[in-house]
Amino acid sequence: MSLLQSIQQHLPGLAVEVVRLSLWLVLLTLLFVPLERFFGQRHAGRSKAELFSDLGFYFLSSLLPAILLAAPLALVAVAGQRLLPEAIPATLADLPLWAKLLLGLLIGEVGTYWGHRLSHEIAWLWRFHAVHHSTEHLYFLANTRTHPVDMIVTRLFGLTPLYLLGLAGPGAAGSAAPVLLLLVGTVWGFFIHANLRWRFGPLEWLVATPAFHHWHHSKYEHINRNYASTLPVLDRLFGTHHLPREWPSACGIEATMPISLAGQLLAPWRPAPATAPPANKAESAN
Repeated sequence: MSLLQSIQQHLPGLAVEVVRLSLWLVLLTLLFVPLERFFGQRHAGRSKAELFSDLGFYFLSSLLPAILLAAPLALVAVAGQRLLPEAIPATLADLPLWAKLLLGLLIGEVGTYWGHRLSHEIAWLWRFHAVHHSTEHLYFLANTRTHPVDMIVTRLFGLTPLYLLGLAGPGAAGSAAPVLLLLVGTVWGFFIHANLRWRFGPLEWLVATPAFHHWHHSKYEHINRNYASTLPVLDRLFGTHHLPREWPSACGIEATMPISLAGQLLAPWRPAPATAPPANKAESAN
């Protein structure tokens, strides 16, 4: 099959996916724009260039990962079958679906936590992750301002354990755990990035909230905190939790990041990328 024929074969599916993403974007806009207007922090409006960049990332972050992750995850699944004792995936396979889904969410969240944390602690990973942190005024679309390399690294950390353990793989049953993990992470991601000055009391001990994640994006104080995407208990367990009553004074990074989509995609490859955030010194984890 020629390259042209291959492209033509996949165009209908791609077009359907673009339409689906467009409809979701309309729904997200109808939901979050009024909420952020009435319950968010007032700040200067975004430029058209920044908005177009975030819209570009919205489509890229939805269309690219499935294509780019298919091959490495398939290799991981094969390696898992050869390296792990057969008893482990066999035992997990006998669990009821609800148990496998809950276990998959927990394992995937732990993997995502460490992938996210390493993206802050390893300089060359931070080059790509800094694109996500470059937004100075968080709002719902900041969730998808993510460099493709950064997204692939983080998702590999979250999904690889599922494939190694046999909790994910070909077929409808094997796809349930990773699909649920990505769905929950994506939907909740829009919420915790939203410009919503809400506090949730004791519930903040159980699930990540906008206040919890806004501190993760802090520009000056208590940086390198709150890596979990949905379960703050992981940050408490690993000593990276920080959630006071006040909100961070500013968000973003100290390095300069281009505003355009092309500029942000190319920024990590330049000779002088955004530097890694300095390690916390004598800060308390709580």
